[in-house]
Amino acid sequence: MSQKANEPHLTGLTDQEVLSSREKYGVNLLTPPKRPSMWKLYLEKFQDPVIRVLLVAAVFSLIISIIENEYAETIGIFFAIFLATGIGFYFEYDANKKFDLLNAVGEETPVTVIRNGKVHEIPRKDVVVGDIVILNTGEEVPADGTLLEAVSLQVNESSLTGELMVNKTTVEADFDDEATYPSNSVMRGTTITDGHGMMRVERVGDATEIGKVARQATEQSQEQTPLNIQLSKLANLIGKAGFTIAALTFIIFTSKDLYAYLQANTVNDWHQWLDIARIVLKYFMMAVTLIVVAVPEGLPMSVTLSLALNMRRMLKTNNLVRKMHACETMGAITVICTDKTGTLTQNLMQVYDAKLDESQPDLIAEGIAANSTAFLEEKAEGEKPSGVGNPTEVALLLWLNGKGKNYETLRAGAKVVNQLTFSTERKYMATLVDSPIQQKRILYVKGAPEIVMGKCNVSKEQVDANNEQLLAYQNKAMRTLGLAYKIVPTDASTDCAELVNEGGLTFLGIFAISDPIRPDVPDAVKKCQSAGISVKIVTGDTPGTATEIARQIGLWKPEDTERNRITGVEFAALSDEEALDRVLDLKVMSRARPMDKQRLVQLLQQKGAVVAVTGDGTNDAPALNHAQVGLSMGTGTSVAKEASDITLLDDSFHSIATAVMWGRSLYKNIQRFIVFQLTINVVALLSVLLGAFFGTSLPLTVTQMLWVNLIMDTFAAMALASISPSMDVMNEKPRKRTDFIITPAMRNNIFGVGLGFLVILMGMLAYFKGLPEGLLPNGEMNVHYLTVFFTVFVMLQFWNLFNASVFGTNHSIFRDASHALGMLSVALIILVGQFIIVTFGGKVFRTEPLPLIEWLYIIGGTSFVLWIGEIWRGIKRLAKN
Repeated sequence: MSQKANEPHLTGLTDQEVLSSREKYGVNLLTPPKRPSMWKLYLEKFQDPVIRVLLVAAVFSLIISIIENEYAETIGIFFAIFLATGIGFYFEYDANKKFDLLNAVGEETPVTVIRNGKVHEIPRKDVVVGDIVILNTGEEVPADGTLLEAVSLQVNESSLTGELMVNKTTVEADFDDEATYPSNSVMRGTTITDGHGMMRVERVGDATEIGKVARQATEQSQEQTPLNIQLSKLANLIGKAGFTIAALTFIIFTSKDLYAYLQANTVNDWHQWLDIARIVLKYFMMAVTLIVVAVPEGLPMSVTLSLALNMRRMLKTNNLVRKMHACETMGAITVICTDKTGTLTQNLMQVYDAKLDESQPDLIAEGIAANSTAFLEEKAEGEKPSGVGNPTEVALLLWLNGKGKNYETLRAGAKVVNQLTFSTERKYMATLVDSPIQQKRILYVKGAPEIVMGKCNVSKEQVDANNEQLLAYQNKAMRTLGLAYKIVPTDASTDCAELVNEGGLTFLGIFAISDPIRPDVPDAVKKCQSAGISVKIVTGDTPGTATEIARQIGLWKPEDTERNRITGVEFAALSDEEALDRVLDLKVMSRARPMDKQRLVQLLQQKGAVVAVTGDGTNDAPALNHAQVGLSMGTGTSVAKEASDITLLDDSFHSIATAVMWGRSLYKNIQRFIVFQLTINVVALLSVLLGAFFGTSLPLTVTQMLWVNLIMDTFAAMALASISPSMDVMNEKPRKRTDFIITPAMRNNIFGVGLGFLVILMGMLAYFKGLPEGLLPNGEMNVHYLTVFFTVFVMLQFWNLFNASVFGTNHSIFRDASHALGMLSVALIILVGQFIIVTFGGKVFRTEPLPLIEWLYIIGGTSFVLWIGEIWRGIKRLAKN
C-alpha cells in the first residue's frame, strides 16, 4: 500500500524558504576535486629519486664547468633531466585531458518539485534541503531524502550498494532490516526503476552519501608505488657507491700527489699555493666525473619511456591510464578487490531459464508484452541491449525479443481494459486485455510463483515439481517469476484484483532471471589466481547472491567456510586485530558499505599486500583512491573514475588480467635496462678509476661518457621498453614489495659481464701504452688508440644490448622475428651514431676517424659477446629439457 503525504507537505517551500535553505545548507553540487596546476604536475616529476641524484651531479658539474669554462657536460646532464621529466609530464597531462572529456557531468538534469503549492521543473543543482521532489520511473534521485509517499517503488542502488533492485516503502512494518540504507530513504545518484513516489530532501551536495564518498575519494593517499620504493633504494645505493668511490679516489690521489709535492717543495708564497690548488682541483674534477659516471642518466628516461609507451599501448586495448606508474604497479599487485555488479556481471537482468507450457507460445508472448510497464531502448548495431522500467520486466522483453517477437506490435494489438501494477504487498501484476489472438478478453498475471500458483488450478504433483525447480533457482541467487492467464467473459467484472482473487487461473510456467556473469570472467579469475593474485568480491548485494557469483566465477570452492565470507556490518564490528587476522582469508564481503571497502583495502595494505580495486559505482571511490591501483569502469560514475588510476573503457574484468601481464612485462623490461645500464656504469667507473693508475689522461672523457650514458641509453631504453609483453610472466608469483629491484641474477650478470669487459679494456690500455707510438712526448696517450679504446668500449655494450633484451629468459634473440627486427633497427642507429661521433667528433669528443678495416675488426671481434650469450642460453634450454 502507498502512504499519502500530509496536506501541508504538498505546498512545498516558498521562494523565501528556498533562498534561506540554500544559504544555510548550500547548493546541490558536488565539489569537484582539485586538479594540480600544470607547474605542480611538472614539478612532481622531480620527486623521482634518480632524478634527484642526477640534479646533485648536475650542480657539481656546473661548478666545474664555470671554473673550466667548458659547459658541454653540464648541458648534457640537464638535457637528460628535462627530457625525462618532460616526457613524463606530457603523457600524464595528456591522459588527464582525455579523462576530463570522458567525465562530462550534467548538473542541468530537470527535477520535478513542488514549490508554492505548484509543480515546477528545476535543474538538479537548484534543489535545496526541504524541497518536495516527485519521483517517477526512470528518473535519477537528485539528493538524499526521506520518502513521504511510495507506490510500488523500486530503486536501482547499484551506484552506491551494488544492488539493482531495492524495494522502498513508507510502511514501517514492511521495512527491510537487512537493507544497506533505510527502506524509507532514497539517495542521490540512485535511479527509480519502478513505481513512483514523493520525497522530502534532507541533504544536498557534499552532505549527501555520494558527496561524502566523493570527498573520501579525493583525499590524497600517501601510499608509494612499488616501483618508486624500488627506484628510491636503487638511487640511494648508486648515490652512496658513487660518492664513496669518488671520495676515496679524491682522498687517495690528492694525498699521494700533495705528499710528493710537499716532499719536493717548500710552500712559502702564493705560487706554491696555486700549485696545490691545481692538484686539488684536478682530483676534484676526477671525483665529480666518477659521480657523473656512477649516476645512470638513462634510467629515469628508460622508466618514463617504458611507462609512456605502455600508457599508449594500453589505451589501444581500451585501458585509459591516468597515472603513469599505475601501468607498472599492476604487475606487483597481490590482491584484487572487485565490485560485483557491472564488473563481474553484465549489469543487465536476463532470463537464465524458462519452464513453460510450450503449447501456448502466443499467449505467453502476448502476456509478457501486454502485462508490463517496461520498454526496450533503441540500440545501434553491436550495442549492449537495455531497457527502461523494472529490470525483471526488461529481462522478459529481451527474452521475447530474442525469440523474434516484437513486443511493441503485441502490446499495441492487445487493448488494455484494466491494469493492476505490481506492488510489494500483493507480489503480482495483472492486466485485463481484449486479445486479438484469441478474440477473447484475457486476464494476464505475473508475480511471485507461489502466489500465482495459489490462484491457479494446479495439481499437487505439479506444485511440488515447480517448488523443487524454484528452490534450485533460488539457491543460485536468481529471481523467479510465475505466469498465468484466465479467459474472462466480456460481461464479467473488470476489477483485476477481484478477478485474480476468484482463482481458476491457468498456470503458464516459471522464469528464472539473473544478472549473468560476463563470459570472460571465470577465465580471467583463473589467470589471476595462477599468477598468485587473490581475488575478493566486495558488493552491496545479499550474502547468497554474492556467494553464488563467487561460485560461478570459480572463486568459491566447496571446502570454503564462513571464515571466507563476511557482511559489511559484521566486518565493521570486528576490531582491527580481529579483522587483520581474517582479511587475507576473506573471499566475499556482502552488504558492504563504501567505508567497509576502504577499511578492507587499508587493512590488506597493513598486511603487506599490494591492492588493486575495481569498481564502477560511487560506493567504490574511497577504496579506488586508497588502493595502490584503482580501476574504474568506463560506464561507471564520474566520482569512481575521478578516484581511479586506470579506467577500463570496455568494462571488462578480463582487461585486469591483461593489465597485470603488461605490468609484469614492463617491470622485466625495466630490470633488463638496469642490467644493461649498470654494466656500462660499472665498466666506465672502474675504467676511469683504474685508467688513472696508468698515469695517463682519462681513458674516457666526460663528453664520451655522456654520449654512452645519454644518447646510446636513450635508444637502448626505447628498444628494451618496446619489447612485447609475454604471457609467460603470468605463471610467476607476484614479487614481494620488499624485494630489491636488482635480483641476485642481475647482480651476478652486471659484475660478471662488467669485470670481463674491464679485463679486455685494461688489457688494451696496457698494450697500447707499451707500443712505441702509444705514448706521446708529453706522456699522454695517442688519440688514435684512445679512439679505438672508446669504440671497443661502445661496441662491447652494443652487443650486450642484445643479451640484455632476453635477460631473465632462456630464449634466443632470434626466436621472435619482430623482436629481433626492433632491436636491429635500434642497434643500427647506435652504430651509425658511433660512426658519426668517431669520424666527426674531433676535439670535442677526443676522437679521430678510423679506417674501414679497423671498424670491421672491432665490430667482428666484439661480436663474441653475443655468441657467448647465445651459447649459454642454448645450454640452459637443453638442460631444462
